[in-house]
Amino acid sequence: MEKKSIDFSYEVLSHKELDAPDTNLVRRAMEATRRSYAPYSHFCVGAAILLSDGNIVEGANQENVAYPSGTCAERSACFYAHAQYPDASFEKIAIAARGTDGAFVAAPVAPCGACRQALLEYEILAGHPVEVILVGRDTVYRIPSVAALLPFAFTEF
Repeated sequence: MEKKSIDFSYEVLSHKELDAPDTNLVRRAMEATRRSYAPYSHFCVGAAILLSDGNIVEGANQENVAYPSGTCAERSACFYAHAQYPDASFEKIAIAARGTDGAFVAAPVAPCGACRQALLEYEILAGHPVEVILVGRDTVYRIPSVAALLPFAFTEF
């Protein structure tokens, strides 16, 4: 028997440690939470994607009473980004969330599995790692790539 392990490194930062472009991307993700439609979960998520052409595309979760019919902020942003800017590759994505009390969550939250898979598709299309910035109230996690969040990803059939 052979044992293997999977691990990756990521950075834990304060908001003050972010450079100006990352601060702007984080701010845009936080603002996007205000455009969430979450009347059922009351959990508002915003995402902002920086594209290679310098554009930033935002998305917010959109719920529906028929739960599978809604979409997460990350997929909302990535599908819109590629539909509007098909020649631009993804460079990084910031994701922020407000909890049921309306305040930004203390600890950063990661994308769900479906969003990880969708974002990985665009990372593969870009041909380079797409950085993921997860935003908490006081703490930010900087992850080097979407692939790091999805070991054993479904990439080909």
